[in-house]
Amino acid sequence: MSQQKNQTKIILATVVILATVAWLAFTGNSDNKDYYVTLGQMRQMGDKVYTRHLRIGGFVVPGSIRRDGPHVSFQLTEQTADNKFPECAKGGADCLISVNYSGSEPPPDTFKDDAQALAVGTYGKDGVFHATQLQAKCASKYAPAAPKAAPAATAAALPATR
Repeated sequence: MSQQKNQTKIILATVVILATVAWLAFTGNSDNKDYYVTLGQMRQMGDKVYTRHLRIGGFVVPGSIRRDGPHVSFQLTEQTADNKFPECAKGGADCLISVNYSGSEPPPDTFKDDAQALAVGTYGKDGVFHATQLQAKCASKYAPAAPKAAPAATAAALPATR
């Protein structure tokens, strides 16, 4: 009888441990899901927009960046100079969103006016996107500079060869 009680305890402990691991895996996985949406898609989500962890991308509106230590507030837009997003060609509130970044790291060096940026966080009922992560694309291609012709003084200083 004692051996049967021990087996029952082991089975019960195993079930509790497996249930706990499954619950942690499920809740941890759902907390890490980020939905990438455009500003237009975000506006169409209704009340779901307030409960989801989102990634939004766009271009930093020139002159909108306000820094306060590691915290930054700015505006993102989908409109670009080449009209990449024609639905925003008229401008307006549907193509702008205010973002407050308060992550643990300062914004990247490439984060500046007209930079393409990606913010990860939640949209608040106050109409502001509260970001905990911020990424910015660099406008340059990091290509090496084109070789320049040798200066005339340097060419004259070289000995002539035959």
